[in-house]
Amino acid sequence: MDGAALVRHLRRSSHWAFTDNRTLYVWGGHQEVAGETVALPSDEIWLYDLDGGTWERREITGERPPDLSGPCGSYSNGTFYVFAGCDNRQYTNEMFSCVLTEQNYTWKRATDTKGTTPSPRINHSCWVHRDRLIYFGGYGPKTLSQNTSSASFTVEEMTWSSIGNALFLCWGWNNEVDVFDVNAATWTKPETLGQPPRPRSHHAGAVLGNRGYICGGVDAAQLDMFCLDLETWAWTQLYGVFTATVTVPVPAFGANDLFLYISDLPHCSAPPGRSMFTITPTSDHALFIYGGVGADGNTLNDAWQFHTQKRDWTKMAHPHRDKPRGCHTACLGRDNDVVVFGGSSNTCTPDSRAVLKNPGQHHCGDLFCFQTQPYSLHRYT
Repeated sequence: MDGAALVRHLRRSSHWAFTDNRTLYVWGGHQEVAGETVALPSDEIWLYDLDGGTWERREITGERPPDLSGPCGSYSNGTFYVFAGCDNRQYTNEMFSCVLTEQNYTWKRATDTKGTTPSPRINHSCWVHRDRLIYFGGYGPKTLSQNTSSASFTVEEMTWSSIGNALFLCWGWNNEVDVFDVNAATWTKPETLGQPPRPRSHHAGAVLGNRGYICGGVDAAQLDMFCLDLETWAWTQLYGVFTATVTVPVPAFGANDLFLYISDLPHCSAPPGRSMFTITPTSDHALFIYGGVGADGNTLNDAWQFHTQKRDWTKMAHPHRDKPRGCHTACLGRDNDVVVFGGSSNTCTPDSRAVLKNPGQHHCGDLFCFQTQPYSLHRYT
């Protein structure tokens, strides 16, 4: 494959990527073909040698997923998992896996799982922790019987479907936590403690130690930051506008009236609110955030670091301000470098019922790195 053809194949947005043993794996996403946004084929995965700088396309056989928009990919102990998403016909909640330590790659659809499978969804996130895939949030349909809590599911107006005069299906955002044990092939839904984040999609998530972090994906002036203890299932809000409903006795209004308490958590310069961005752990207490799409629809080129103990933000100077990105991936490389690949580099408009709505979207196929710490002398030898 010549260089021009390779670039055409690699250009993509909303794909999934991860690194293992100095190899960057890239799967899925979408491109623009003849002015139409199309999902890339699920029967291939691209491997990039981070030392040699070369790409290789590998075929994946077996019972493959549909060509999906908005699925969630995750990597655990040599196996790549894909959960949910939507194709041209419907939203799905199916799980597929592919073992990448074998000579030949083969998809396997999960058919014998136990427990209650989460509802269909797109643009959700996943924390990988101790042989568990822990999913959070997303956007998708629910039936009336599934939509049992307004606190965990925000209905998008004008999305109700009906049979005759009866409403039976609606679309919206959730803040649910669902756990898939990869060894037992079992779904569970833990009961979380504390004040959870608002329902959302197109957010970003990462794991540090025993905590899962999520931020963004909601309409807000500044990024928020939440963490979930993956052992006790307790939520903590680390940054943003804190909201909680509390019961207080107020004589003027009657005893035990409910009030919404709103206050700002730690004050410092913070990133503007955004979605379709990346968050990458770079040390035991640092999360690196890059790009995304702002509330005005513009693609961003700023980089920030969040210190999880100090609970504050630092804006990072970097040489890639000519590379705004949204719907890209960012993985941890050598010496805590952040390896960014693909994404969209121009203005786009989020559309909850589609992936992106912009006929002129420019997809990228380049790769670049952020240096997050001084290199050792060994790096230069």
